[in-house]
Amino acid sequence: MSIKYLLLATISGAVIALDQLTKLYIHTHFHLGESIMVVPKFFDLTYVRNFGAAFGILSQTPIWFREPFFNLVPFVALIAILWLLRGTKEHQRNQVFALSVIFGGAIGNYIDRLRFKFVIDFLDFHYQELYHFPAFNVADSAIVCGVSILLLQMLLAPKKEIA
Repeated sequence: MSIKYLLLATISGAVIALDQLTKLYIHTHFHLGESIMVVPKFFDLTYVRNFGAAFGILSQTPIWFREPFFNLVPFVALIAILWLLRGTKEHQRNQVFALSVIFGGAIGNYIDRLRFKFVIDFLDFHYQELYHFPAFNVADSAIVCGVSILLLQMLLAPKKEIA
């Protein structure tokens, strides 16, 4: 088996495990909406149920659209990631890592959608009481990190001259 697929299994497996363990803890030890201050006026653990996509996008759409949409899109995204990984060279470790954490994050949130019909979020950053960033989770963090790595690679890649 190719090293990039072993890395995919290992890295995405670690992301999925950490994501699901943290969500399990929140789901079983917190009441919905319960919040515990970690860093005053900056960071709390708050149990939130997200019925939409990132930052609650599409959470207000009708259930007849939302549920099939959120059951299909992650599956398509996972296939796309595998297709991208297939074309990635063994030595492109940053790209393999980025695709692996995105893959793991996508599966972590997909598990929640299949189990609960929502995603458990709990990382709640805010500035005093003036601004609250939407709550998120380990899977979301992995996806954002992976996409950021891919974007940085694209921006920092040497430009090829057009003949």
